[in-house]
Amino acid sequence: MAKGKRSRSARERGDFYDYSLLAVVIILICFGLVMLYSASAYEAATSSAIKDDMFYFRRQAEFDVAAIVLAVFLSNLRNADYHFAIRIAPAVYVISFVLMAMVKYSPLGRSAGGARRWLYLGVQFQPSEIAKIAVILSTSYLILRIGKNMGTVKAFFVLIFFGAVQAVGAFYLTDNLSTGIIIMGICFFMVFLASPNTRRYLVLFAAIGVTIAVSLFAINRIFSSSSNFRMRRILVWLHPEKYLASGGYQVMQGLYAIGSGGLFGKGLGNSTQKLSTIPEAQNDMIFSIICEELGLFGAIIVLLLFAYLLYRLFFIAQNAPDLYGTLIASGVFVHIALQVILNICVVLNLIPTTGVTLPFVSYGGTSVIFLMIEIGMALNVARQIRFEDEPGKEGAGNEYPISERNSERG
Repeated sequence: MAKGKRSRSARERGDFYDYSLLAVVIILICFGLVMLYSASAYEAATSSAIKDDMFYFRRQAEFDVAAIVLAVFLSNLRNADYHFAIRIAPAVYVISFVLMAMVKYSPLGRSAGGARRWLYLGVQFQPSEIAKIAVILSTSYLILRIGKNMGTVKAFFVLIFFGAVQAVGAFYLTDNLSTGIIIMGICFFMVFLASPNTRRYLVLFAAIGVTIAVSLFAINRIFSSSSNFRMRRILVWLHPEKYLASGGYQVMQGLYAIGSGGLFGKGLGNSTQKLSTIPEAQNDMIFSIICEELGLFGAIIVLLLFAYLLYRLFFIAQNAPDLYGTLIASGVFVHIALQVILNICVVLNLIPTTGVTLPFVSYGGTSVIFLMIEIGMALNVARQIRFEDEPGKEGAGNEYPISERNSERG
């Protein structure tokens, strides 16, 4: 009995750690490293500037290890847990915008692949990734400040305005439309989840859908000869076979890779499309290599891993000890969900190419570092969930979150 009392006391102190979330993220990272090596080894070995088949694998492994350590560290903070973010949210919002402005207006900005998106401050990184964290923290902070007035139109426009400032900043200052879309999506869905009135959002969703449909029709009919870069992207999406020389080539090769994979794929390492056919296959198009080498079976396994990751984030959001914890976990959930959906839709040519990486799998040091910071925040929220035994029963197997008991009581 004394042992039971001790375990209950520990649970009520909040000694819960979501090892399942950490485990599924590590599995995705390890799987990503295997596929990254498979996708990049030939290109790295044959590149005159690299000549090392392990180059991309080694660099990504270093970032992954650092990111996991950082996430575990953040998740175990006691004296400065996720509530500390309430005090720093406005500062993070301003700092992220200033860093993006430095990319465009200071000599510290760096260009690569035809886009100026990186900032060099001892290390090179993309400030737009910080903006994603900033919008999660700042939107959560503002929702708490607004409180009972969340149902008003004024509250909606105030929240959307602050999200739009970061989104426009990412687009204009770092020439990154995809990140701007993700930032706006995070803000919008967090406001949707916190709002007591969802009817207006359904009307807004319908209006956005109609606007997109009309815009696509107009671009296809009126701007078919446009030289605008973003217009051309949409035309390439609508008719990839017609624009092979101006953007459709990568999309078509990705579709060939997916189609040739069949049910169980050609086998790990046996992709032919990665042999300089799909440029930089280790980045945005890595899902097509997964489909070619592991087939539909491998693609489904990857999607199931992401589904379980999102389920764990949903569990944390549902059982968080307070609204701020729920909002942070929800923001992380929305960010990862949006990025996975956008990346896979691009690979399948369901939407125009956007340059969105597949979380924890694609090559990119900045991306995995800041994604793992978000996972660390979610784990920190989970650490504050308190458990107690179900009334009338004994044993550790009957424990469940106090927040669930509170919800059952109404």
